[in-house]
Amino acid sequence: MIEIRWHGRGGQGVVTASKLLAEAALEDGKYFQGLPDYGAERMGAPVRAFTRISSEPIIPYCQVTEPDVVVVLDSTLIGVIDLTEGLKEDGILLANSTASPDEVGSQAGFKGRVYTVDATGIAKELLGRNLPNTPMLGALARVTGVVSKQSLERKIRSKLGATMKEETVEANIKAFEKAYSSVKGLTTEPRRLSGK
Repeated sequence: MIEIRWHGRGGQGVVTASKLLAEAALEDGKYFQGLPDYGAERMGAPVRAFTRISSEPIIPYCQVTEPDVVVVLDSTLIGVIDLTEGLKEDGILLANSTASPDEVGSQAGFKGRVYTVDATGIAKELLGRNLPNTPMLGALARVTGVVSKQSLERKIRSKLGATMKEETVEANIKAFEKAYSSVKGLTTEPRRLSGK
């Protein structure tokens, strides 16, 4: 089982990203959970979400306290809250930041694998606003391989296509693709997560 904890702010699509990832796992024939943790439930307030993906049925139904991966959608949270609490030593910290992976690792106090991508810049360029969730999904697909890139693209198209115009959906796919190929911290192909 791979456990992922998401951190961001209200309005950035943290919960949507968690659910899209979980549902893409289904397309890959895996079991999944996508759980929100809203807290204050207001625009701009810190928000968390949790995703579990496994090749076997998932028994626990609670918050993720010892994640394999932490995904940070808002860089203003780095160094302000303990984003890496419980993160396994060999885990992954993936942050939406223009800073280098070394800088983010130092700010967060994490010595494990750190990757960064300018998801905000990509979102503003391609979507016209700071909605970094689909770019972060692209980066996550690249650094973990927890679900296939193709399954995530199909899930983004189907879920967003149900409520958004085609050009908005295509802009999200372009943002996903750009982030997938723009991750910083990759020296070679990243080591894929295999679970516990």
